Amino acid sequence: MDTRKNEIILHEQLQKFATQEGASLFGVAKTSALKDRINALSKQALEGLDRAVSLAFHLSDRVLEDITGGPTKLYFFHYQRVNVLLDELSLKVANFIQSHGWQALPIPASQIVDWEKQLAHVSHKHAAVQAGLGWIGRNNLLVSSQFGSRQRLTTILTDMPLKTDEPMPWGCGDCQACLSSCPSKSIKERPEDFDHVGCYHMIKDLVKKAGISQNICGLCVKACRPKRNFTTESAENTEKN
Repeated sequence: MDTRKNEIILHEQLQKFATQEGASLFGVAKTSALKDRINALSKQALEGLDRAVSLAFHLSDRVLEDITGGPTKLYFFHYQRVNVLLDELSLKVANFIQSHGWQALPIPASQIVDWEKQLAHVSHKHAAVQAGLGWIGRNNLLVSSQFGSRQRLTTILTDMPLKTDEPMPWGCGDCQACLSSCPSKSIKERPEDFDHVGCYHMIKDLVKKAGISQNICGLCVKACRPKRNFTTESAENTEKN
């Protein structure tokens, strides 16, 4: 069997397994595209791991719609449980890979290794971008065509020879829904102008008011809804006519 065909078959097998175990989105990137997005991992841990498997889980739309002026206790609980689910999912995917004779390094879904610079072991959103799950929106979060920003992410690094997916073009277009959702005005017209410091200080105030212990907000996540595709709009217009 030629190398390319084998990569495609392994990609399909792993995607099927991850989806059956609860993943909403699946993609694969080359770790070489993430050199500046991997932190606090030894050369020994990373040796030979040239693929990054990116997984997303769709957040509950109803939980997000309950958010008004800031994070709720319901959203706080949901956020924590989704992180646990993603960690369990990455462990299962890593075990699947290992059981087939390859190496895998599951990365925690939500673990900061440098609070000052707000860095994790791997930037899940940038891994997801390279794996074709979506793009970085004006709100500094991953935006997918399926769920907007309404997903959480995790990553597994591996040497399993998987077909890699292509990054998507930036897709926010003229949408600025997230700008008006942000009380601190940290979200700007250009994604690269996002005010990280302003966002951080606003979140600290919001979680204190909400009486929760997780630095979360949810306002721009709620505001970033998936775009209706042309097929759906055309079908609806046809039914009306």
